[in-house]
Amino acid sequence: MAKARSEKLEFTGSHGDTLAARLDLPEGQPRAYALFAHCFTCSKDTLAASRISRELSRHGFAVLRFDFTGLGSSEGDFANTNFSSNVDDLIAAARMLEDRFAAPQLLVGHSFGGAAVLAAAQHLPAVQAVATIGAPSDPGHVAHLFADHLETIEADGEAKVTIAGRPFCIRRQFLDDIGEQAQAERIANLRRALIVFHAPLDDTVGIDNATRIFTAAKHPKTFVSLDDADHHLSQAKDAQYVATVLSAWAGRYVTDEDADGWPEPVDGAVVVRETRAGRFQQAIASGPHRLTADEPASVGGDDTGPGPYDLLLAGLGACTAMTMRMYAERKGWPLERAEVTLRHQKIHAQDCEDCETKEGRIDHIDRQITLTGALDEEQRRRLLEIADKCPVHRSLHSEVKVDTAGVPG
Repeated sequence: MAKARSEKLEFTGSHGDTLAARLDLPEGQPRAYALFAHCFTCSKDTLAASRISRELSRHGFAVLRFDFTGLGSSEGDFANTNFSSNVDDLIAAARMLEDRFAAPQLLVGHSFGGAAVLAAAQHLPAVQAVATIGAPSDPGHVAHLFADHLETIEADGEAKVTIAGRPFCIRRQFLDDIGEQAQAERIANLRRALIVFHAPLDDTVGIDNATRIFTAAKHPKTFVSLDDADHHLSQAKDAQYVATVLSAWAGRYVTDEDADGWPEPVDGAVVVRETRAGRFQQAIASGPHRLTADEPASVGGDDTGPGPYDLLLAGLGACTAMTMRMYAERKGWPLERAEVTLRHQKIHAQDCEDCETKEGRIDHIDRQITLTGALDEEQRRRLLEIADKCPVHRSLHSEVKVDTAGVPG
């Protein structure tokens, strides 16, 4: 299973505010991109959102989760938002993904976010599958959270309410908006594969909501019971279960149309193939190992992996450390750890005093080596000499001949 990594992103939401997002990525090329919508008044960092997103990324999905306008780390005034603006935020997030990476094919929504993804799907043609987790069948369900304040909201136009221990301003426009949603019709016309996760003992959004969603939807549709899970999936095992089932289910419906997946490995060779996911992204197969190469955004890439020169430096650095390690072990020297830091740049040949080339520009690699351990000065000096004898270093200083031949595709 791939290791996950995560990066922070920002984009402009439906009200023009900057929204905070996080993209959880697998170690290699994503199978597909997914978009996660969190619960009412929650954030992208809730247990359910973070755990499910990270677990999906370990199964090969790239998952974007973000804070809706006025929540979490996003800008904006929550009081001015409503269900429709949440849907518009989702659409904005999907378009950002499409512009920077690839359009999301999977929408995942928890609780109120589940209602939002059911509404957003019709506006996102690339979406092939939708998943709801403890979702209400109607956005109006959230009104029970501030039922004691409904008269005040109707009379005064707004009221301060406490939800999950935090104060929020709920305005009449919010009530009007959730009351105008034709959610049953949307579900009936979803035209995407649907999976409904719900816990029978959910005391926040009753199981009858799952029944109504499932009944309204057309096939293909699937229901998964979450047994004794609570509404917020506070136990890690429940979030892991959802992600595992979801990744297997979604694999039937999502395909990376812009990418070809990993190339088949060839014994004794490194195979590099364009993924077609982005302008420069490459999939690399070396025996059982998989890597992704790319260019930074500053030169038109998507920065999904190290660049070609970064990989070259990595090879030199790894070879340098391995060579010093073997020498130190053979000598019985107390080398605890070797660390190699490398930088590459093009410099004017005339600036290099010990270079044979005196015109134009040449490649310059700066290599800094840190040796940890109870080594004396002579041992350190000798290990630095050995660094220059690593095979990759020698290849870079030798005449290299590359034969190129075309092979039928």
